[in-house]
Amino acid sequence: MIGGVCINTGTIPSKTLREAVLYLTGLTQRDMYGQSYRLKEDITVTDLTVRTRHVVGREVDVIRNQLARNRVTVLTGSGHFVDPHTVAVVDERGNEMKVTADKIIVATGTRPARPASVQFDDQTIIDSDGILQMDRVPDSMVVVGAGVIGIEYASMFAALGTKVTVVERRERMLDFCDLEVVEALKYHLRDLAVTFRFGETVAAVEKHPRGALTILESGKKIPASTVMYSAGRQGMTENLVLSAAGLAADDRGRITVDEFYRTSVPHIYAVGDVIGFPSLAATSMEQGRLAAYHACDEPVSGMNQLQPIGIYTIPEISFIGKTEDELTDSLIPFEVGVSRYRELARGQIIGDTYGMLKLLVSPEDRSLLGVHVFGTGATELIHIGQAVMGCGGTIDYLVDAVFNYPTLAESYKVAALDAVNKLRRVARITD
Repeated sequence: MIGGVCINTGTIPSKTLREAVLYLTGLTQRDMYGQSYRLKEDITVTDLTVRTRHVVGREVDVIRNQLARNRVTVLTGSGHFVDPHTVAVVDERGNEMKVTADKIIVATGTRPARPASVQFDDQTIIDSDGILQMDRVPDSMVVVGAGVIGIEYASMFAALGTKVTVVERRERMLDFCDLEVVEALKYHLRDLAVTFRFGETVAAVEKHPRGALTILESGKKIPASTVMYSAGRQGMTENLVLSAAGLAADDRGRITVDEFYRTSVPHIYAVGDVIGFPSLAATSMEQGRLAAYHACDEPVSGMNQLQPIGIYTIPEISFIGKTEDELTDSLIPFEVGVSRYRELARGQIIGDTYGMLKLLVSPEDRSLLGVHVFGTGATELIHIGQAVMGCGGTIDYLVDAVFNYPTLAESYKVAALDAVNKLRRVARITD
């Protein structure tokens, strides 16, 4: 597949599906036009996938054109190592071609992990790839795993009217995110009739003619039309014959690399999800660029440690830098500046009354320690904070900056003023 998992089964299809859900359900307009507002009453899988197929097709064309324009030869087939410098490519007819190279980059990505105890049938019991193959929108769904992928799909189907139950063995979800933001997301998902079962482990899933029964170790039984497992990802390395190249992968199929993305065999590099955390499309592309530079002996600086995280739930979440808990655990003092969308003219115009932007500010040098956004456009807004932090800017820049009005970006100025006012109160008492 040109574009790999990202374009064909992962990032692009899931985010396009989310956009289709938001558009067809009219969910974001209901505060304005009433809870009964819908753009389309009976939304089918065809309604959702027609947009996905269009976007995927266009993206594949763009990538194919870029490869051709840059004179990159594409060999279609399944590849595996023959020796450290040779890769065999087997096409769909079984014909084998061997190619040699001075430098090799492994970027095979991941697939959804499938527990051996679960009988997946790609209809009733599915993984995240199976979402795109569904023949109907289920009336009920159990999502096993409250990680990023699980919660993204849980929110999408809840918006479609599916009765969703999320089962998670940990006591909270998205524990790397700001606690206040996660609590806000939980509130909105519960408002969409999502049920959470934290601290619970699935003992078994039974398939029946009318659906599936999820049995928890606590004895609870949850009936649903569909069960979706989101049990992490597995590196696609099992068919690469890594041993022929002097390499090995861990039990999750991941390859270990150094700061230049070199494996234990110096001329072989690995990038993207196949090397593990952070397993984001954005960081994977940057890793590929850096590995290519290093492989071609071009000067290049390392990966910037300041990377934004975007979670495409409904509503979406994005953040960069530290969380309040991380700063507290590290005994780093901070002040909080908050802006709420309902106080912004743009928030009222678009009907987003729940969104918020939070700045974590150092009282010592007034620098930004973290930015957390929840609500419409969060994954776009975060880049303003990223630019300020990356350039070593302070909160005073945001206070003095003029933002277009009315915009959501104005929330940076409002939050900055809030933080400055709090810092002033401390200064007045101590002066």
